[in-house]
Amino acid sequence: MKRSILYKAAALIGFSILTQSGFAQKKLSEQLTLTATEKLFQDTTLLKGAKGPKWTYDMGVVLEGAAAVWRNTGDGKYFKYIQSSMDAYLDKEGNINTYKPDDFNIDNIKNGRSLLLLYKVTGQQKYLLAATKLYDQLQKQPRTQEGGFWHKKIYPNQMWLDGLYMGEPFYAEYAKLMKKDAAFDDIAKQFILMEKNARDAKTGLLYHGYDESRAEQWADKKTGRSANFWGRAMGWYIMALVDVLDNFPANHPQSKELIAILNRTATAAIKYQDPKSGVWFDILDMPTRKGNYLESSASSMFVYGLAKGVRKGWLAPSFMAAANKGYAGLKKEFVEQAGAERINLTKTVSVSGLGGKPKYRDGSFDYYISEKVITNDPKGVGAFICASSEMEIAAFPKTGKGLTVTVDNFFNNEYMIGPTGDKIPFHYVWEEDDNNGFSLFGKVFNDAGVKTATLKTAPTTANLKGSNIYIIVDPDTEKETANPNFMNATHAKQVSEWVKAGGVLVLLLNDVGNCEISKFNVLPETFGIHFNEDSRNKVQGSNFEQGAVKIPAGNSIFKTAKKVYIKEISTIVAKSPAVSALKDNGDVLIATAKYGKGTVFAVGDPWFYNEYIDGRKLPADFENFKATNDLVNWLIKQVPGKK
Repeated sequence: MKRSILYKAAALIGFSILTQSGFAQKKLSEQLTLTATEKLFQDTTLLKGAKGPKWTYDMGVVLEGAAAVWRNTGDGKYFKYIQSSMDAYLDKEGNINTYKPDDFNIDNIKNGRSLLLLYKVTGQQKYLLAATKLYDQLQKQPRTQEGGFWHKKIYPNQMWLDGLYMGEPFYAEYAKLMKKDAAFDDIAKQFILMEKNARDAKTGLLYHGYDESRAEQWADKKTGRSANFWGRAMGWYIMALVDVLDNFPANHPQSKELIAILNRTATAAIKYQDPKSGVWFDILDMPTRKGNYLESSASSMFVYGLAKGVRKGWLAPSFMAAANKGYAGLKKEFVEQAGAERINLTKTVSVSGLGGKPKYRDGSFDYYISEKVITNDPKGVGAFICASSEMEIAAFPKTGKGLTVTVDNFFNNEYMIGPTGDKIPFHYVWEEDDNNGFSLFGKVFNDAGVKTATLKTAPTTANLKGSNIYIIVDPDTEKETANPNFMNATHAKQVSEWVKAGGVLVLLLNDVGNCEISKFNVLPETFGIHFNEDSRNKVQGSNFEQGAVKIPAGNSIFKTAKKVYIKEISTIVAKSPAVSALKDNGDVLIATAKYGKGTVFAVGDPWFYNEYIDGRKLPADFENFKATNDLVNWLIKQVPGKK
């Protein structure tokens, strides 16, 4: 792809621009991920030694970034990169090649996050079995007398800031999945102990490590603390906090304390942000000391923590100014072009630690600045991808801010046996990451500023009052649910009154045999929409073209998607006030209707679920992810006052 100097400069400042050939420039998170997938681990002895790949946290940091890019783009190649990376270590029983649990190295827990992602998406047991081995290590991990995890068996009585990131986000995600509720007390304790023992009251910064025994040469004999505020150590800590809070119960007694720790950490980080460059020094509080330098991994981590904290509501919006300044600095100070739609990340310190053999790391300023500074270190690369992904989400237009989209869990009320043996809701629910889930659909709404909710009871004008968009998907048949909740005239009246008052109703049915249609039709017929009991676009195996639907230019809903995949669909008869929104070979596939102040969207297949929008299954020429974004944008505009 040809570029002028102008385009190269635009890429470096991170804007999504058009190249001379008319295609959108890939965003920086994706450009650096492509650099990583193509170069980073191909020739390094770190992962390709004589005995094969070595289990290391470095790759796990990059895979966190790749997961974010996958969710932001719907491009399945990034998920496949994560899967192939982890599959290199695993057998079918979940044994992890080169992993040694008896080392009690908390760094080795990091990659468990990738294992849990793979399990949630694919359902393959080997990933959960492997993750459980890591959880079992945590249960046996040596601890300080206060209960804090040792960083490693070879570093007795020591807690390092790094270890909070390596262990706690996985611990929290596993605990939520496997219903280990008591674990959240332990997770909170790790952060509280780390802050208590490592935080400097004057600056608010945290020292790199703490030795309870005071035996180490690097440890202060009174406090046990190391001597300096290493940037990446505090970066690990703020990343750990925002990633743990994703899975930490909001109603837990110590949830507020974790958020308070995040706020104190973020406030201290901003205090030491370099006012000129917008980024951070390797040793945070000594910007003018000879030898100190602006460092890319710590800077990326702070930007990530600040931006995510604001997005999730744990930090006040005012913190975003520092994130914006930091991101501008990242692009100016550390990003260099590396070919067509590829970038490198420069000026990352390769490693810094405390103690050890044969070279003892004394924690002095001179020690920290003696470590090698390199380009495309995986820890920096992964952190920058995460930061860039967050900033790209922040840049999405928040056209749906203040709105709520609610998915029905009454007419569609299926259950499955979860990993702990209990019944859990499945099929088109927001938190479901597998093929049947709506997790990516929900993310598209969230990224546009829309809150997601679930309605488990029969809809009424009262319980729909707080919802702007209401999705009813794939009503149950008796073969799917023992006692289905069928649509009836009473339910239909309540929903139609809500629509008339300005609600936006989304009906995502299914084909005959896979969905209850005849009773349900009492609702859509109120709006002039009738679902036929048929099944169009049947697909044999992987013959995806049998499910192909072309979207003509100028479609009022799908403004960017040109070709989508919709299989086994019930067609529609549309009568006034309904109109056809998409036809194919004479059949109405999608209809819309204006009804009072509200709007109805109807299609005979729930084709916005993960299997067909996350890029893992369909050929690249299908644009279901684009179509999902188009639909969300259109639905938001239908809400009164949002045109």
